[in-house]
Order: sequence, then C-alpha cells, then structure tokens
Amino acid sequence: MIEVKRPRIFYGYILVGFAFLILLMMWGAYYSFGIFFKPLLAEFGWTRVMTSGAFSLSFILTGVLGVFTGRLTDRFGPRLVVAVCGFFLGLGYLLVSRIAAVWQLYFFYGVMVAMGMSAGVIPLQSTVARWFVKRRGMMTGFIVSGIGMGMLVMPPLANWLISTYGWRTSYMVIGISSLVLIISAAQFLRRDPTKMGLLPYGEGSQKEKVSLPKAGFSLREALGTRQFWLLAVATLCYTVGEGTVLVHIVPHAIGLGIATAKAALILTVIGGISIGGRVIMGTAGDRLGNKWAWLICLALMSISLFWLLVAKGLWTFYLFAVIFGFGYGGLSVLLSPMVAEYFGLSSHGVIFGVVIMLGGTAGMAIGPVIAGHIFDVAESYQPAFLIYAVTTGIGLIISLFLRPTKLAYRKR
Repeated sequence: MIEVKRPRIFYGYILVGFAFLILLMMWGAYYSFGIFFKPLLAEFGWTRVMTSGAFSLSFILTGVLGVFTGRLTDRFGPRLVVAVCGFFLGLGYLLVSRIAAVWQLYFFYGVMVAMGMSAGVIPLQSTVARWFVKRRGMMTGFIVSGIGMGMLVMPPLANWLISTYGWRTSYMVIGISSLVLIISAAQFLRRDPTKMGLLPYGEGSQKEKVSLPKAGFSLREALGTRQFWLLAVATLCYTVGEGTVLVHIVPHAIGLGIATAKAALILTVIGGISIGGRVIMGTAGDRLGNKWAWLICLALMSISLFWLLVAKGLWTFYLFAVIFGFGYGGLSVLLSPMVAEYFGLSSHGVIFGVVIMLGGTAGMAIGPVIAGHIFDVAESYQPAFLIYAVTTGIGLIISLFLRPTKLAYRKR
C-alpha cells in the first residue's frame, strides 16, 4: 500500500517542461546537420554521398539503439539513461569539431551522436506515459513539440554561428551546450510517480491509500499479438513517405523552378505546423481516442502526398507543407500513447522502441533511398510520391483493424 500525496503542483508538469527542453536541444542540433553540409564539403572535398552517409548511419543506429535505451529506461529510469546519452551526444559533437578524415565523421557523428540521440524519443515519451493517464496525449504532444521548436530555433542559430565563428567552433558550442543542458535537465526526470508517493495524473483518487499493480505485456507477449504487428506495419507504411519528403521535397521544388530560398521554407513550414499538429492531435487523442486521431493524421498525410502529384506553384507547396506537417506532427505524438493503450506500461519503453525500429527507422531509412533511385531512373519524383501516397493509405486501412488488447495485470 502506498500513501498517496496531494501536491500543490503535480510534478509531472515539471518533468514535462524539462523533457521539452531536452528534445529541443537534441533534435534542434541534430537537424542542423544540413547547415554544416556545405562547410564540410568545402573544407574536405568529400562527395555528397560520403558526407550524407554519416547522417544516414546515425539515423539508423539511433533507431536500433532506441530499443536498448527503452529497456534500460524500464529498468533504471530516465534520469540515468538520458544523462549518459547526453554525455555521449555532447562529446560526439565536440569530437566532430576536431575531425580531419571521413572515418572520424562516421565514428563521431554516425556512432557517438547516435548513441546520444537514442534517448531522443523513447525514454522521454515512455516516461510521460507513466506519469499521465488523463492528458497523456496532450503532454506527449507538448514534449514532442520541442522537436519542432528545435527545428525552428537551432538551424538559424547554427547558421549564424558558422558565418561568425566557423563550423568547428560552432560544433564546439553545440557540444558544450548539449552536455550542460541535457545532463542538467535529466536530473529532474523520474521514472514514475509511485517512486515519489504519487498517482499518475487522472488515475484514482488522490485522497485514497491505494495499491498500484503494474499492468502490461512483456516484449515477448506483445510480439505474439496481432496488434503489435499491425501497428508496426502501419508505422512503416507512413514513414517511408515521411522520410522521403524530409529529404527530397526541397530538390523536387527546385527542380520545378522554385527559388532555393523559397523551397527551403517548405521544410520550415512543415516544422512549424508540426508543432500545432503535435499539441492539437495529442489532445484529440485524449478526447476522441488515440486510434481515431491516428486515422485522421494518416488520412491527412495520404491526401497531402496525392496533392504533391499536382503541386507546381509555390503556394501549392506551402499548402502541402501545412497538411503534411500537421499530420506528420500528430503521428509522431500518438504512437507512444497507443503503445501504452494496447500493451500497458510495464515494458512500454522496449515495446515502443521495437515498434519504432521495425516501423519508423526502417521506413525513414529506405523511403528516401528508393525515391532517389526512382528519380535516377525516371528523372522524376512523381512515381515515388504516388507509391508513398498509396502506401500511407494502406497504413490507414491496416490501422482500422486495431482492436484493444486484454492487458495482463500483475504485480511485479
């Protein structure tokens, strides 16, 4: 039995604030790689494939390692996991500032930065799921909006640093900032409210003494359910298009005669609108149900990709960015609450991590490569956009078959 306290300010809100800051720093710096792209090419004379390969390696390893950080968070809590990852992330950026060969870029950025970024989704979203029953989607949306805010803030800041001090000093500043901010903020993270004598927000009465059995499937049990594979495949279906847009939309727009600076704003619009999508659709998940909010976002993404087939002028691309960004932002929020809803919380981190690896990481990795190959053969992105519009629609159809699971309640 646990004596449940009634706090003046629920600590979960404080935790959410620090998680927001961590994600802003992590993903803002990570998505600034493109700003460093040309300075690296200019200094070392590497090909674009060689240089971008480090980012691709980092992205793949981030997804794979996220499974392990998810399991470690289930066992040890987020404070230790995020602090250690923050150390590797900051150290990786510091070492990138001293590189002299391409293998060093691949090791320091492709491997070490990936070790740090492996705490950039799963440990924090999994922790928020444990702290909130009501408002779970809203709070997940709030912390994940830190990613969109990082996309708005950090690339312009990195561009200013590079133009003023050079790319090496800029990476040193980012490395030191990551070390200090992430490790400091991690000290305020707690695995779940029961460790502080609290109930998750919205669970039970704060005036009662309650016993709190933990509920949910183990990873092995989850892998044996139809719901797990439906969710993983649906995630794969939409992330192939998501990754393709984030990599290829700017060169596609430029190829249609849109000025480079205006084409680059398409990504900025996607990032900015995704903030609203994360918060609004996370809240919608709380009120309408996560599945219905998920279906709405998949429909928006599929519609936007079909629209891209006829988009020619600048305004048509900005309209695409609004629809796509809103759906993309919402989907990035809803996956964690859906895992909690279907499989419980006892192994939430590792189950969430495996879904991300099998669906999200795989889709984001193969989608842009296939689209690039299609362009090399057909000299057009249109076939790829059509394929991914249909694929996202298939993900929507698959998601219609998701049904609640019977959670295995047991004390551990």
